[in-house]
Amino acid sequence: MATPYTPTVQGTGVRATIQRFGGHLAGMIMPNIGAFIAWGLITALFIPTGWLPNETLAALVGPIITVLLPVLIGYTGGRMVHGQRGAVVGAVATMGVVVGVDIPMFLGAMIIGPLAALVIKYVDKFTEQRTRAGFEMLVDNFTAGIVGGAMAIAGVLGIGPVVKVITDAAGSAVEYLVSHSLLPLASILIEPAKVLFLNNAINHGVLGPLGVAEAVKHGKSILFMLESNPGPGLGLLIAYMLFGPRSLRPSTPPAMIIHFLGGIHEIYFPYVLMKPRLILAVIAGGASGILTFLVTGAGLVATPSPGSIFAYLAVTPKGGWFGVILGIIVATGVSFIVASALLGFGRGSNDEEAQSTEPATQEA
Repeated sequence: MATPYTPTVQGTGVRATIQRFGGHLAGMIMPNIGAFIAWGLITALFIPTGWLPNETLAALVGPIITVLLPVLIGYTGGRMVHGQRGAVVGAVATMGVVVGVDIPMFLGAMIIGPLAALVIKYVDKFTEQRTRAGFEMLVDNFTAGIVGGAMAIAGVLGIGPVVKVITDAAGSAVEYLVSHSLLPLASILIEPAKVLFLNNAINHGVLGPLGVAEAVKHGKSILFMLESNPGPGLGLLIAYMLFGPRSLRPSTPPAMIIHFLGGIHEIYFPYVLMKPRLILAVIAGGASGILTFLVTGAGLVATPSPGSIFAYLAVTPKGGWFGVILGIIVATGVSFIVASALLGFGRGSNDEEAQSTEPATQEA
């Protein structure tokens, strides 16, 4: 069914197709922003390096990001395609990609949720003319269960492993750029991978070990700063606050606090997923920040965890404040300028708002 978060895009050209695809992504993410903020607050407060470390409450962090958030996305994507039945089947199918791999499966949820709903939609069209009176509920329940279970199995055996291969390839590509001293270009891979929630895998699995080895030799390493720079995300969120869709602007100040002060970068990823072209803004911000770090000879003595401004300053070597702070400021400014331009400096936000508040009038 149509969703109040999905703008109606007319036309069949390439641009219209891209806009329609972006609208579907926004429709899966926007209704769940509150859940992302809730997770960000819990993470910033209760993880061991958070403001109020609490082992019991920190146990919420992992299940929310690996299970709840992907299931919510799959549920919402299924609802967009086939109403409540599509939502239920999409959520069940999403569990397949969730348990099939050990990383947050947001990309997999965006694929399998709507796909499962589309399957049950066609199954319903096939059965509705062939079901005898009085058996409708029985047939509906069994078809939903069969399709949901089958798609969950497909997620475990098929979609999940494929997405895992893609993410592993991204990590390997980042490692290649780092080992060949092409550091600013690493943002071309790091930032898109981050938006798919692979930031921890890249930072702690690839960049962290390399940075430790370099820090042992030189006392500091720029590799700790490639993924963890809070500047690109902050610039993006400021642009959203000033020039983004009006319905989203009130959510950006708390997101900025969670991101920049709390160090939970994941809070800005949905804002990029809603408008994929904004990936160019964080790439530009990340690359400019890395270039600034290189020029000024900046480096950190350890991985800033979480990636907040406070954690950055805590692991900055004595006398290295200028380059570190300048790199964050430059990354923020460049990301803000590019994101603002891509958002049209607010032009058309009224039209977007009007489209986003149109009531759902038809069943897809």
